[in-house]
Amino acid sequence: MAQRTRRGDGDPLWRLASHRGLSRRRFLTLLLAGGTTAVLAACGDEIPQWQGETRPQLHDAEPPLVFKNPTPFIDHGHAGLEARLELLSESIAPNDLFFVRNNSRSVALDPAEWSLRVDGDALDEALQLTLDDILRLPQRTMTSYLECAGNHRVMFDLLQGRSAKGTQWGRGAIGNAEWTGVALADVLALAGAQESAVSVLLIGLDPESPEGGFRRAMPIEKALHPDTLLVHRMNGAPLPRDHGFPLRAIVPGWVGSSQIKWLGRIVVSSKPQWTRNNTTSYVLIGDDYEPEGEAEGSVVTLQTIKSALALPWPATIEPGRSRLNGYAHSPHADIAVVEWSDNRGASWQPVVLTGQQVDYGWAQFHFEWEATPGEHTIMTRATDIDGNTQPNHVPFNEKGYLFNQPLPHPIVVA
Repeated sequence: MAQRTRRGDGDPLWRLASHRGLSRRRFLTLLLAGGTTAVLAACGDEIPQWQGETRPQLHDAEPPLVFKNPTPFIDHGHAGLEARLELLSESIAPNDLFFVRNNSRSVALDPAEWSLRVDGDALDEALQLTLDDILRLPQRTMTSYLECAGNHRVMFDLLQGRSAKGTQWGRGAIGNAEWTGVALADVLALAGAQESAVSVLLIGLDPESPEGGFRRAMPIEKALHPDTLLVHRMNGAPLPRDHGFPLRAIVPGWVGSSQIKWLGRIVVSSKPQWTRNNTTSYVLIGDDYEPEGEAEGSVVTLQTIKSALALPWPATIEPGRSRLNGYAHSPHADIAVVEWSDNRGASWQPVVLTGQQVDYGWAQFHFEWEATPGEHTIMTRATDIDGNTQPNHVPFNEKGYLFNQPLPHPIVVA
């Protein structure tokens, strides 16, 4: 008679079930009654299927820099496409208007050949997961804004007279979307992340990156946060190729470089992991910033609180009473107050916050302004419920990251 295999502590399925709170008895009952599918269903939400959808197909032997139409964007070439905030009328930014930030070019991957490898010296065992494996794990849907660390970089030059290195992003290297995927913590539980784990490195499959795949590390505490996700859907649709199909990371509140696209490998280490992207890039380098670890300055992780008007820069509007709209967001907490000023900050007036700020999403706002002929400047300033507010001055850093002074928006009324 064949001997039964006991699902022990080293079994990936049991590790996941235990991580999600199932008792040993409940786990075994489900396993006997319905097999792996029943266990996975009990671990979380309904398991999604493609249900007849056509998976993205490959057409380009030599893909373009980006796949989407660049017309509605400010085109930064190899760096990507900057969104025009005035086109984003709803809280959720449509996929075709969502900004693109690339370190080389967008990648076309075949989902049938793609897999995710999880390895490292702080795991019980290495794993190789297919897209179908990812779809069988417990699913989460969450709203979160996504913002490049260099958003507003050009403002160092425009407002402080000091030009920072890098793509001169204006205000549109940001978008707000609904993401669906699995918790990174669940994947690490499957692989048996050990207590010795301190660092998790995410590596993309973009071949033209200097290190052979764009990569960023995060501490194990952030990797295990339940809202750090590996996502395969964006606004209800499969991830577009420009946004990381078939799988990318979403790390709410952290800079976009941590949210690796075209994810292909995860390395779990018992030691801190240092790469170009946390030693010389995505590091605050300047007189006001202390180096840390092997980095040349302070490593950039968390974003900053910001607000911006949903108008062209500069804007031209007609005289009369105008309703001006905008967006505000904070990585720390929900937005509590947004104020506006038309006298360069000598006095401030409150705006009206509209709609509901969902999960880690941005807040929308509007206010009425009596537009008289001539040249004007309007500023906005956001404060969150924890008391964080936009500062009057941001110390300069060489790469131009995390600029969040209130922006004096030029408006011509004619």
